[in-house]
Amino acid sequence: MLLVAITGSIGCGKTTLAKIANSLGYTVFDIDGWVRRLYFSRDFLKTLEKHFPGTVHNGVADKRALRNLVFNDKDKLKLLESLIHPFLRENLKKVIRENACYSDIFFIDVALLFEMGWDKYCDLILVADVDYNIQKQRVMKRDNVSAEDFDKINNVQMSNEHKKMLADVVINTDKPKNLLKVELINIIRGLEANL
Repeated sequence: MLLVAITGSIGCGKTTLAKIANSLGYTVFDIDGWVRRLYFSRDFLKTLEKHFPGTVHNGVADKRALRNLVFNDKDKLKLLESLIHPFLRENLKKVIRENACYSDIFFIDVALLFEMGWDKYCDLILVADVDYNIQKQRVMKRDNVSAEDFDKINNVQMSNEHKKMLADVVINTDKPKNLLKVELINIIRGLEANL
C-alpha cells in the first residue's frame, strides 16, 4: 500500500485533484466526508451541545453558528478539534490496517494533514497551490462567505507557503482540469514504478 496525501489550504484545489484521482480509478478517502458523517452521530451531537451550547437545534448541528464561535476563539477551536481529531485518526488507522496488504495506491483528501500529524502515515505528500487572490475568490464564491470570514478560516490553518515547504510535490491548480489530470497521471506513474 502506498498512501498519498492530497492537501492544501482552503480553496487551493485539493478536492479537484482528489476527484481527478478518483476518476482515474483510485480509492480516495475524503476526510471532510468523515467529518460530515460524524455530525450525524447522536453521541457527537450531544457532546457538541454540551461544549458549545446553542449550536445544535432539533438534532442538527448549526455549522455556521459553530464556525462563528470557533474561528473567533482559538481555545474553542482547539476544543472542537479535540472532539473530532481522535475519531478521524482512528478511521485513518483502520483504513491503513485494512489495506496494508494491497500493492495499490490510495489517496487521502485532507486539509489539516500537517496540523493533525498525519504526514507520518504518508508515502507522498502532494500540496495543491494557487495564487492567494484566486484562492480567496474561489472560497468566497463557493461557500458564500465574506472576505472577512475567508480570512478567519484561512488564518487558523497552517499557511500554504509552509505546507509547500513540507510537500514532496506541489501542483498549481490554476489551470484546466485536463492539464491537472496529465500532471497527476505523471506523478502516479512514478509511484507505480516503485510498487
